[in-house]
Amino acid sequence: MTTRLLLVRHGQSVGNVKQILQGQDNGMLTDLGREQAAEVAQRLKDEPIDAFLASDLTRAVETCQIIAQPHSGKIRTTPLLRERDWGDFTGESIPELKDKVWPDNVETIGHLKDRARRFLDLVRREYPGQTVLAVGHGIINKAVQAVFYDKAMHEVEKMMNVEVRELIIGDGSR
Repeated sequence: MTTRLLLVRHGQSVGNVKQILQGQDNGMLTDLGREQAAEVAQRLKDEPIDAFLASDLTRAVETCQIIAQPHSGKIRTTPLLRERDWGDFTGESIPELKDKVWPDNVETIGHLKDRARRFLDLVRREYPGQTVLAVGHGIINKAVQAVFYDKAMHEVEKMMNVEVRELIIGDGSR
């Protein structure tokens, strides 16, 4: 039995515009971010979607709420879809971090991929045979795809805001 996962990155956030490492801070959508989510909602309004999952961070929850609205879908949040924890870099300007030494409290790629694996296991276990739309963040979504396709993180193309990627999860290894 296969599960269809529609993996979505949240809409444009204030932090995206300001080039700030938001990490696990909640962040807020911009007006454009809300419009982007509404466009995806319109595009997917006739798709049969059984479940809506989102990171428990505000920018992802709001994106998911907008997309789920035409379906009257209830949203389940999970910290498994949170963005990478940037530790002491959280809230810093991305351009200003060039050549800086990473602090020890940045979440490792191994831990990130472990969360991604646990998320895929949750979807496989709790939503067999269903279509699930999940709203996450750029780097955790990249980790989900890296685990799914058994690739290195750098081999997965960056997702744009509200981009939707489909993963077909079988009851076997994928």
